[in-house]
Amino acid sequence: MFKSDPTKKLKKLYEAKLKSAMEAQRGGDIRSYSMLSAEADVLYKDLLAAEEAGQKTAS
Repeated sequence: MFKSDPTKKLKKLYEAKLKSAMEAQRGGDIRSYSMLSAEADVLYKDLLAAEEAGQKTAS
């Protein structure tokens, strides 16, 4: 009933990484941009897996 949604936390982290990556790119720090983008990709894959797991348990 009061169970928190794990995907909300992952979405928030993912969006924060993307924002940080964008800011690094705009600042000319391409190395940081690449690292942050890679971390965002990992978070996105985790997010997709969590959403799939949530859909399976809801069915």
